[in-house]
Amino acid sequence: MREIVLDTETTGIDPLNGDRVVEIGCVELFNHVATGKHYHCYLNPERDMPAEAEAVHGLSSAFLSDKPIFPAVVGDFRDFIGDSQLVIHNASFDIGFLNMELVRIGMPKLTNPVVDTVKIARKRFPGAPASLDALCRRFEIDNSNRTLHGALLDSQLLAEVYLELMGGRQPDLVLAGGPVQTQTTTDVGQIKLERTFRPARAHAPSADELAAHEAFVKGLKNAAWLAS
Repeated sequence: MREIVLDTETTGIDPLNGDRVVEIGCVELFNHVATGKHYHCYLNPERDMPAEAEAVHGLSSAFLSDKPIFPAVVGDFRDFIGDSQLVIHNASFDIGFLNMELVRIGMPKLTNPVVDTVKIARKRFPGAPASLDALCRRFEIDNSNRTLHGALLDSQLLAEVYLELMGGRQPDLVLAGGPVQTQTTTDVGQIKLERTFRPARAHAPSADELAAHEAFVKGLKNAAWLAS
């Protein structure tokens, strides 16, 4: 399953009042695993940048003045997302802005299925903060580089948060052998390794099982324990 984690930065909070998209960031997931493919662009909003918005994302009118306008990038953007499911934090905000940009140039609105991670977080953790920063802290995801909002960085962080909200990197993996007894987690850099331990067998191996094991061991070549 292909999914696109998406985020935008804007000049304000109301697309109906003339606020515009100034940055789009997307990260591709396949079967809940980041592929390394991404889409990113800055946009000239063709208007001023309010000081309160610049304080959030750090994008000034001067920086954006030579960037492309939305019609120049819309083709590449839509080609990248295709008809894949979109994963967005507070989805109504970003979808509202993107659809307004599309309507302005006479193009149809987005029809992709959408997953809103804010709704998932509030359902899983009722009453707890559901901001991206709060969820990064909850799942021990390093967001120390997030001094300002940025569409691509926030998409990368949200991709990690989304995988945790969905139950980890392999949420559908079920191993045979009975119920899980204990589980430990070890962090190696930014990679989380999980080791699952299951109860010991309640009975000794049968004679047939012992014979099969002995035959298997005899068939091994260059076994380390046979070299001594």
